[in-house]
Amino acid sequence: MGWTSEEFGESHEGIVGAVLADGSEPKPASFDVGSGADLYETCEWWAYDGRMSRPRAAAVRASCACGWRGPSVPVPWAELDGDGLEDLDVSGPHRDWAEHIRAVERRTIPLPDDLAELLHTLEDRLVALADDAPAAALRAVAALDRLTRRVGREAACTIEEDDDLPWQALGRALGIDADRARSLVSRYLLPH
Repeated sequence: MGWTSEEFGESHEGIVGAVLADGSEPKPASFDVGSGADLYETCEWWAYDGRMSRPRAAAVRASCACGWRGPSVPVPWAELDGDGLEDLDVSGPHRDWAEHIRAVERRTIPLPDDLAELLHTLEDRLVALADDAPAAALRAVAALDRLTRRVGREAACTIEEDDDLPWQALGRALGIDADRARSLVSRYLLPH
């Protein structure tokens, strides 16, 4: 189970990844989770305990789906009880990943200050309204949904017309990968 941020989703999903003694990362570990042809695959550190022909992790580090890696921290196997899954402190790798997410946020295109403040105020007001008058909150959210689809379509059309804007640059501005940027634009171009 990985870490995600609401804004960046799977583009920056983080895990506590395994590091082998030679400094490399192991291939994904596969697990048969029951009947069927589907196998569960993971690169999370806990899968690399040396059992069932899998290598043993020498260290752990925060790993992000975007390719970013945090610093390695040795796994103190001798100090861990049993299989060690519950005993390893992974707060350091989580802090490293959280700092990586803050760095991604700093690289994204900034919102104008007045708009960022308006969005924050709107969120606070809608959350309170959902408690006090849920039907009114739903009406407001439906109006926002219509507005965001309309403005999203306008922005997507403008982006689509700009042949000079590569998907990689758009993804970087949004803090997501190029494929997700293309998917976001496509989503708003589709009729609703």
